[in-house]
Amino acid sequence: MEANGVAVDWAIETVNLTKVYSPLLRKRRLVAVDSLNLRVPAGCVFGFLGPNGAGKTTTIMMLLGNVYPTAGTFRIFGHSISDMTVRRRIGFLPEKFQFHDLLTAEEVLWFHGRLAGMDGHTLRKRVLEVLEQVSLSERARSRVREFSKGMQQRLGIAQAILHDPDLIILDEPTSALDPLGRRDVRDLILQLKAQGKTVFLNSHLLSEVEMVCDEVAILRAGRVQRQGGLNMLLQVHPVVDVELREPSSRVLEAVRSVATLLSEDGVRFTAEVEGEEDIPTLARRIVEAGGDLLKFVPRRESLEDLFVRVIEEPK
Repeated sequence: MEANGVAVDWAIETVNLTKVYSPLLRKRRLVAVDSLNLRVPAGCVFGFLGPNGAGKTTTIMMLLGNVYPTAGTFRIFGHSISDMTVRRRIGFLPEKFQFHDLLTAEEVLWFHGRLAGMDGHTLRKRVLEVLEQVSLSERARSRVREFSKGMQQRLGIAQAILHDPDLIILDEPTSALDPLGRRDVRDLILQLKAQGKTVFLNSHLLSEVEMVCDEVAILRAGRVQRQGGLNMLLQVHPVVDVELREPSSRVLEAVRSVATLLSEDGVRFTAEVEGEEDIPTLARRIVEAGGDLLKFVPRRESLEDLFVRVIEEPK
């Protein structure tokens, strides 16, 4: 497989993937996923984003083989999900999960490891490793009912990576974690990427996604609205917020020679330039025109800004 003339291994590739729920149990036909075309390069951290009801969970359930598509196809590492060797290469943390609360953390992992077909020697080693990775080593023999929601979330991540999968699908992995816990999960995701793993991440915490993801796809109504590398998607014209000590029509004329005024209110204005290389030029023109600067703050569009802009676009 090639992209832009370069050979690429796709961890996930969907072609017109569609899921329609029949009206037998509903008043009307529901199109949950609508001709979804998605390509996730192997070895990257991929953010799968969208508002509630966009079709993210339905897509994940199809990728796992838990829900059958109405139409379209998809491949995992170039193979059908019906291939058991492919299924063994996938780890999954659902958004809503529940472990047997009378089991200890070790017992939970042994149970899931046996379900995954792991032998005792390998499992003994991996249980210790993953508990260390998610900072639960000291609570290995504590029962799940003694764990906070955040600790249970860590245990869920340990379960997802226990069998050393190549594709890890994480559905809201930091939803129950405090800031320190979220940082630990970010570090773990980056460690998995460094090991050559593909991490498919669904999260509403867009600031977290922006810190770890190489590429993202934004869904709305079951369709991909944007997909690509963050550097490419966030390449919009930079904006600079400026505040002067006193109003100056001469400064505004100088600004208009290199930028577009988006707003202006006496001593404060916001200007848009073509590229980041124009920001120093803008500052220089303001000073040369006699402007006495109190504030000069360049802004770059964040992933949250992009998300809101895409979701609010007219259909």
